[in-house]
Amino acid sequence: MAASIMDVARRAEVSTATVSRALRGLPNVSAATRERVLRAAEELSYSVSPHASSLASGRTGTVGVVVPFVNRWFYSQVLAGIDSVLRAHDLDLLLYNLGDERVHERFFTRMPLRRRVDALIVLNLPLSTAESEALASMEVPIAVLGTRVPGCWHVSIDNAEGASTAVRHLINLGHRRIGMITAAPGDPRGFTTPIVRQHAYRTVLAQAGIAYDPDLEVPGHLSIDEGASAMAQLLSLPEPPTAVFAESDQMAFGALRTLGRMGLTAPDDVSVIGFDDHETAELLDLTTIAQPVAHQGELLARQILDALSGGDEEPTRVVVPTRLVVRGTTGAAREHPPRYHSTPRPGPEPDQHSTTAR
Repeated sequence: MAASIMDVARRAEVSTATVSRALRGLPNVSAATRERVLRAAEELSYSVSPHASSLASGRTGTVGVVVPFVNRWFYSQVLAGIDSVLRAHDLDLLLYNLGDERVHERFFTRMPLRRRVDALIVLNLPLSTAESEALASMEVPIAVLGTRVPGCWHVSIDNAEGASTAVRHLINLGHRRIGMITAAPGDPRGFTTPIVRQHAYRTVLAQAGIAYDPDLEVPGHLSIDEGASAMAQLLSLPEPPTAVFAESDQMAFGALRTLGRMGLTAPDDVSVIGFDDHETAELLDLTTIAQPVAHQGELLARQILDALSGGDEEPTRVVVPTRLVVRGTTGAAREHPPRYHSTPRPGPEPDQHSTTAR
């Protein structure tokens, strides 16, 4: 007769719940207890039937992940972090890409993940009150990246502090004419990260006694090409900036491309700082604000594991620090504004990864 989970529990001298957690690799089981359970299961030739386990627990062994975009660098990195933790604990990931407004509305109307997942992770998605209530009605643990949602686990960076650090770095180098390449302003879905960073930029300028000039804010729509166009627009001003803060590294890559094609260099003519520490940033010697993107995904997955194992009864919040990485694209302010060629010169383009967005 095949051994049962009760047989394993008796031999290991623990409860059946502890056996279940230990064999599934869930947290809140000590190393010694886990080893004792594994040894008992091996001695009894006991193996867990996924189907029987699912029926007994009412669980699916699947965690849903809802994203606004799947083809952008930031989200691919977060997903990689989530997946690495879930796979290590034999859990599947079910991805739902909202993509556009039509799919977004359909998702919250039909709630297609109901009864298909044990928990939900939502990435940087602004939620209305009705949408938050719809998610809560699933009655599963929910972890959210970015925007805080009452009753949900939460992971974020301090976007205001990160942006402030970038602008202060430029001011400390003597720059007073500082441009900003922003994300997409006025997005109907209400993404908050670009707004927070934009506000931080203006606040730090005011604190330093630098008058705000709206002409120095140009949208780059979180892509290399749009970042390049934004830098060209900034350089065309009667008094162009001596330094530029781009809200993402990929917009900064575009800005550097424009400088090169116009016969300028960073930081000799214009200092440039980005945000993210994209893997190409070091290759291009870009000064940036680093955030551990994949690690944020790992933290979200661990919050979900703790919630499923009953380890965290109350939702927790984790704020991940950012840091300034000084490389070769920022330097002391120059006395004269940049001079550039009227016709951009062709040149090699930086790495054309998918566009980053928040």
